[in-house]
Amino acid sequence: MRAPQSVPRPGIDRRRLLGALTGLPLLAGGLAGCGPEQEETPVEDGPVELSVFWWGGTRRAEATEKALRLYSQQNPRVSFRVTWQGLAGYYDRLATQATGGNVPDLFQIDDTLLTEYARRQIVLDLSSWVADNRLDLRGLPEHLARYGRVDERTVAVPAAQTSAALVYNRDLLRRLGLPEPHTGMSWREYARWAARVTRASGNRVAGTMDPSGDYRALWLWLRGQGSELYQGRQLGFSSGELLDWFEFWEVARYDRATPSAALVEQADSGELARQLVVTGHAAASFAWSHQLPELQRLSDDELGLTAFPGTPAAQWPRASMYWAAYRGSRHPAVVVDVINFLTTDVAAGRILGIERGVNAAVPVRAFVVDGVTDRTEKRVVALGAELDELAGPAPAPPPKGHAKVRTLLIDAAESIRAKRSGARTATSRFMAQATAALAE
Repeated sequence: MRAPQSVPRPGIDRRRLLGALTGLPLLAGGLAGCGPEQEETPVEDGPVELSVFWWGGTRRAEATEKALRLYSQQNPRVSFRVTWQGLAGYYDRLATQATGGNVPDLFQIDDTLLTEYARRQIVLDLSSWVADNRLDLRGLPEHLARYGRVDERTVAVPAAQTSAALVYNRDLLRRLGLPEPHTGMSWREYARWAARVTRASGNRVAGTMDPSGDYRALWLWLRGQGSELYQGRQLGFSSGELLDWFEFWEVARYDRATPSAALVEQADSGELARQLVVTGHAAASFAWSHQLPELQRLSDDELGLTAFPGTPAAQWPRASMYWAAYRGSRHPAVVVDVINFLTTDVAAGRILGIERGVNAAVPVRAFVVDGVTDRTEKRVVALGAELDELAGPAPAPPPKGHAKVRTLLIDAAESIRAKRSGARTATSRFMAQATAALAE
């Protein structure tokens, strides 16, 4: 198995992500040089080499390669040719491979582009394997399994489950003598808490990252009010609701709950090393729960973890990322069997741990969680268990155009923070541009 490549810096440049969408072929009616999707036995007569591609760091690579080696030990005719890199540039590379009809047999994808790849028929439809349990998703929470379906077809399997989470500096709060944020705080309570942190620190540390351009935060805010980010292939909220969101954060900035626009813009890149909770510029940042161990490694202070503000019922069992199979693979049934192994095998689950999040299959998760000893990882597990009891139903994965909508939201929020435009102007422009992006 090939040694891992060097890892580019973590994080995702959303503007480059949009570039990855250009050039993706529409593979209607089959792929060039490939026949229709065919089913075969997982064990073939001759040797099978599968190509596998994912993003992540060294820890993820070591765990994933070890799990794949275990599969090969149990299935000696199957070997793997692996490639991995950081998230920056990952989708550019995958788009280039798609254009050339050379997509890896098995690859990692997230909900940013899942619908895009499904509609362009790049990913394999897994529904028939799920129907007869050759791909056994019965151990997944129903709403988590649903989050891998596009147009009622299972097109990907969650590699793990995560939650939108607030990461905060516990040591800083202890030094300031202030309470920790907690699950169930309203957004207004949270903003008041953040302003209090800023004042207590003598304005040296802001209370919170400004999430006005964070689609996760907006989505949960909307769900807490009975709306959605999307309804089908359209926006699921009104301009008035978005204006309320932007104006809420304008008030928070006036109260000095958030840091300067320049600092927020740096953190908007999504790079973990630039998150304000680890750079020391804010007491709290918004992240995915499974990212806590990496954020903790970047901080000298002890970090804590809790849910996003607002009602926990706005959350849902969420795939941190998925495993998807290439529709043009010459060995689709073997690829599906590997996905099934990574999802349902206890030994594989223990190897993978919670680096991508808690295990998707609940029976496997129970074995893995029992073996977690690291204090930071225990916090990830505890939040997941807490939200499992409180979360609401899963929406459909975001529609095609979601990547551009995410970028437009960041642009709108940054224009307001930098005073290049008012909240009403930015809202009107976003609504028009996002509607156009979803209609493409």
